Amino acid sequence: MSRRRGLVAAAVVLSFALTGCADVAASETSPSPSLTQATPSSSKPTVTPTAKPTVKPTVKPTPKVKQKPAYYALRVEQQLDKLGYPVGDIDGDITVRAKQALCAWRETHGMPVSRRGLTLDDAYSVLNATSRPAPTREPGIYVNKTCQILYQIVGKTYKRIVWISTGGPGYETPNRTGKVWRKWAGAHESSLYPDAYMYDSLYFLKDRPGIALHGSRVNSLVKPYPDSHRCVRVLRPEIHQIFEDTPIGTKVQIYGEY
Repeated sequence: MSRRRGLVAAAVVLSFALTGCADVAASETSPSPSLTQATPSSSKPTVTPTAKPTVKPTVKPTPKVKQKPAYYALRVEQQLDKLGYPVGDIDGDITVRAKQALCAWRETHGMPVSRRGLTLDDAYSVLNATSRPAPTREPGIYVNKTCQILYQIVGKTYKRIVWISTGGPGYETPNRTGKVWRKWAGAHESSLYPDAYMYDSLYFLKDRPGIALHGSRVNSLVKPYPDSHRCVRVLRPEIHQIFEDTPIGTKVQIYGEY
């Protein structure tokens, strides 16, 4: 009886030993799925962040440099001379003579009339022009004392635009409209001033003494400012050409202030 109990006890011990080895062997050869594989419900794919595109900075355009009026001076003088506005020396220097031409340009283009220097508005106006404008006044001779400029209008065109010098202080040429009533070709001596010779005179006012357009002994007497004794001095040979083109009865108008 005691022997049978011993055999049973030995069998139980052997059974526990074999069971324990089986668990260890299973653990070593068949690892638990929970330790080696992630369940589909709990797995999250690795997301590679999308690289943000580099924003290319907007390149600001280089601002255009606004040129000063003097930059255009030479081209303006060349264009004025080409279109028949007398500027004197064409050298890029806006002299008092060039200012007379600019003054005439402003008047014939409906701009504010003045003897100021070159402006950007003037430069753009002159350089964009291709011809002289048609006059808005009837044929005749027009003397602008502000610009010290004479316009000769024949038909529907400005035939000539020339420098003149009107009466100086105390001898101002009156602002009036007259008609050529006498033409005196060549030279004759003034009835008031000895040795003062007048050339190709066109008398247009019957004041005492008469007031005329005329050439002078030398062109240097035709100043860019009022300097005569009531008459209107005109450069030679311009006065000769005007004399030839102007019949008796032609309108002559004096206007403006220096």
